[in-house]
Amino acid sequence: MATAERRASVVSKVSEAILSGYSPVIVVSAIGRFGDPYATDTFLSMVQEICSNLPKRELDLLMSCGEVISGTILASTLISLGLEAVLFTGGQAGIITDNEFGNARIVRVEPSRILEQLAKGKVVVVTGFQGITEDGQITTLGRGGSDTTASALGVALDAEAIEIYTDVEGIMTADPRIVEDARTIDTVTYNEICQMAYQGAKVIHPRSVEIAMQRNISLRIKSTFSDAPGTLVTNMYPDRGVGTDITSDRIITGIAHTPNVTQLRILTEDVQDRHLTDKKIFKAMALADISVDLISVQPEAVLYTVRDEVASQAVKILQNMGFEPRVVPNCAKVSIIGAGIAGVPGVMADLVEALSDAGVTILQSADSHTTIWVLVHKEDMATAVKTLHQKFRLGI
Repeated sequence: MATAERRASVVSKVSEAILSGYSPVIVVSAIGRFGDPYATDTFLSMVQEICSNLPKRELDLLMSCGEVISGTILASTLISLGLEAVLFTGGQAGIITDNEFGNARIVRVEPSRILEQLAKGKVVVVTGFQGITEDGQITTLGRGGSDTTASALGVALDAEAIEIYTDVEGIMTADPRIVEDARTIDTVTYNEICQMAYQGAKVIHPRSVEIAMQRNISLRIKSTFSDAPGTLVTNMYPDRGVGTDITSDRIITGIAHTPNVTQLRILTEDVQDRHLTDKKIFKAMALADISVDLISVQPEAVLYTVRDEVASQAVKILQNMGFEPRVVPNCAKVSIIGAGIAGVPGVMADLVEALSDAGVTILQSADSHTTIWVLVHKEDMATAVKTLHQKFRLGI
């Protein structure tokens, strides 16, 4: 919404949908990033200069403003071009949330107002990233909130499809800033894209995918500024026939990475009740609101990772419990993701061989049926991503 050129691109997509016989509901995000006049982070910085501990309720009122501005601009643009349009805030659109200001969860959607306007032939514009509590308080949905809004409305309206428009042409096999031959993925499963999003890919929020998956509504991630088909997110690969051998299909879909994590190792071999100790360690982290990852509970030690910015706090908590954890800062988690990993022998062996040949030390690893994670030194992260992208031939 920031420029006339970009607004024209959006209007073109809306007009195309209408001409194709659809009744579009458009969810908007705030305009720009920090420093831009109507960006959410810009609003926050203005207030935090005055008061650094503004209550979350008041912060949500402020943070909801960016989407209202953006939605008004889009609605006025559509109306100026002769299209009938109506703007709803998240609350007016029927998005009811819990009371967790700043990171609210959608409880239900009551789309009657939207349906009424669609029946009148109007284009409905909804402000993303926000909802309303049962008692009328404005809430925001946390990171990726506009994606979540779009999926929630898609499910509530039983939409034919949900399209997420962004500034890239879809989900890439790896971060193109690291891997030059990273390519756009044509089709991924819900599970794969959730894993990629959770492991560092930032094109779509996993909550949005999980909501769409409830009704098996296809998601398509596209660029606002091109006609490229983008990436289709669905429950299966449309070109995979009955009886297809999974080993002959795509094993790895993409590589994701998460920088700036710290590994903590706590020795427990001399502790009498190790099971109780393990429980106390993770309970202490939870009470401090510290998220842990890459957990490995061994007979003689407990290993896990935390974000770099909370590492010192985690260490102090452990020291107060009588432990002296071994700390490895400045790490990165690199993940290979693919629905074809399950049941296919040799994937881990190929990963280890590739990283070893590249001189990358694996500090820790874990796996699930769709993902293998390795922890490496941050200085080795780019090498690890490039090496694995090449090893599993994702650029082809």
